[in-house]
Amino acid sequence: MLVIRLLRKGRKNQPFFKIVVTDKKNAPRGGRFVEEVGFWNPKTKEKTLNGDRIKHWISMGAKPSETVYNLLIVGKIIEGKKTAVHKKSRPEAHRPLDDKKKPAEGGTAPVAEAKKEEKPAEAVAQ
Repeated sequence: MLVIRLLRKGRKNQPFFKIVVTDKKNAPRGGRFVEEVGFWNPKTKEKTLNGDRIKHWISMGAKPSETVYNLLIVGKIIEGKKTAVHKKSRPEAHRPLDDKKKPAEGGTAPVAEAKKEEKPAEAVAQ
């Protein structure tokens, strides 16, 4: 299956991305690609999109990634609504044990500890 996605290039803390058509099985970093159809630099907000080739590959069945899809909408190459691209939360079963609520042992509610009475600061100073 062909996808249109970002290929990261650049140095540490200075990324830029090539927008490429590639097979989904290829690695997203440095994998082989069929054709380069654009360029995006998030630091300088510079982007270049080859609209004719992108439309050609979409007509051939290539699916853009969520981020590329949003870039294509902003670049007015395709019509539609932008999709929300957020980090997905992990399911409850895969969270660390600290985040899970542990059931009380013996099936009883936890007993609240009584607060110790503190003496006023004046009485302690004398």
